[in-house]
Amino acid sequence: MRSPLIGITTYSRSEAGEFTLPATYVDAVQLAGGFPVLLPPVQADPTALLDTLDGLIFSGGGDIDPSAYGGEPHHTIYLVDEERDEFELALAKAALTANLPTLGICRGMQVISVASGATLITHVPDVYGESVTHRLDHPRRPVQHPAQVQPGSRLAQMLGTTHLTVVSWHHQAIKTLPDCWQPVAHAADGLIEALEHRHHPWLFTVQWHPELSPADPNHQRLFQSLVEAARAKP
Repeated sequence: MRSPLIGITTYSRSEAGEFTLPATYVDAVQLAGGFPVLLPPVQADPTALLDTLDGLIFSGGGDIDPSAYGGEPHHTIYLVDEERDEFELALAKAALTANLPTLGICRGMQVISVASGATLITHVPDVYGESVTHRLDHPRRPVQHPAQVQPGSRLAQMLGTTHLTVVSWHHQAIKTLPDCWQPVAHAADGLIEALEHRHHPWLFTVQWHPELSPADPNHQRLFQSLVEAARAKP
């Protein structure tokens, strides 16, 4: 039996004309038994990709243009890329109506949510204050903090725990959600850390970076479950 093909969206086109992706995403998929396929934001019809894949990961990266969700500009917004936004929002809209197992990570959580009609907080400290640090700003670096997973949720069953220490690297977050989403994890300040889709067979998003916790079996279960669902896809 071949390994399931797991598409992973890449980062934006660099000034050198290169599309890149941290190897931690690839490593996590391979460790879980999947075959990673990188998806640069260049396809004219991104929805056609879904027929060639068994699973899908929306990776992290720069901010979404606030115009995509009716947000206001903010001086902390960075690395906005029209090419990537257009590609990933179209791909996410298609994934929302497909049966393809899909995982959103950090920016990926925000992209999938916005594609479904959600809005974002443009800068977390402006709303939640600084009782929990969700990233270091100077320089921009990840931090760790606890997150609580809702008992009885599908995510809690998947992870095998309701208490996590997560690697966090973001300054934007979910503001409002359509009814199709169920928040299933929160930080101590109340910020939404994870969502599961009420109707999709396997669609989860997390605000943290599970690929940056390769030695933690709780985080790696996200990738293992994704690959298992991709392998079982009709």
